[in-house]
Amino acid sequence: MSAFNMLVVLGSTASGKTKLAVELARMLNGEIISADSRQVYRGLDIGSGKDLDEYQEIEHHLIDIVEPGYEYNIFDFQKDVINAYEKISHKNKLAIMAGGSALYVDSILKGYRLIEVPENKALRAILATFSHEQLTEKLMQLKPNLHNTTDLIERDRLIRAIEIAEGEQAAKDSINDFPALKPLIFAIKWPREIIRQRITLRLKQRMEQGLIEEVAQLHAQGVSWETLYFYGLEYRFIAQHLQGQLSKNDCFQKLNAAIHQFSKKQDTWLRRLERNGTKIHWLDGDKNTLVQAMAVIAQLNNQR
Repeated sequence: MSAFNMLVVLGSTASGKTKLAVELARMLNGEIISADSRQVYRGLDIGSGKDLDEYQEIEHHLIDIVEPGYEYNIFDFQKDVINAYEKISHKNKLAIMAGGSALYVDSILKGYRLIEVPENKALRAILATFSHEQLTEKLMQLKPNLHNTTDLIERDRLIRAIEIAEGEQAAKDSINDFPALKPLIFAIKWPREIIRQRITLRLKQRMEQGLIEEVAQLHAQGVSWETLYFYGLEYRFIAQHLQGQLSKNDCFQKLNAAIHQFSKKQDTWLRRLERNGTKIHWLDGDKNTLVQAMAVIAQLNNQR
């Protein structure tokens, strides 16, 4: 019995996650699952940092699986990760998740299955006759261990929380169990000044590779400016430039600063994940991350 059945490679933007994930896949007979909320879209290549050339012969999942405009969400992601994990495991290979979007990664590491609960008009009509106290009591019956007490304050949130709780109960028998994951988690860290340099250099490279042309083409194909804003910083700022709201230089400077801020938020999320009890093995980005990761794996295997 292995000490782990999935590797997870985390780190801020431009930290080298894809490179390490590919190297680990080669060493350990693995396949990669992308945990990036934008790489699922076809045509969002340069801005989302797909770096498809890096994968070479390594099979990868959750990249280029939907058309731009489709509202891919966390429920789709969790279902797709579970399907990919089961396919990879069925081949006796190791799943390596490289990410990515904090909310998406959280949904896997926490190990509980999410379901999408649509609006239930019949239930809402019944709940409309309830007093605030009756609604609170009903929710507490459905979820006695409720942690999010903000749902108890506003009537609309109370009704939605009851709707979700009832939907989850009704679906309990029809959804697959979440796989029994034993993830081994790595996170790549760099000195702040070096990661800043890496972010700026990578943005320059992406601009040279045709980032502006990519966004213009997506819009020409029918993706609205509003949808492009939703696809994250690169697409938002380039869309503003293409609409004449920012000069090319201003666009680069503002986008660069925004990515630096985003990188800090990613670091904060990782530290919070660790404080909340998730075991993270930190790797120094300015040393050989593969050697460091393999040493951790060897130590775990020797302890068994």
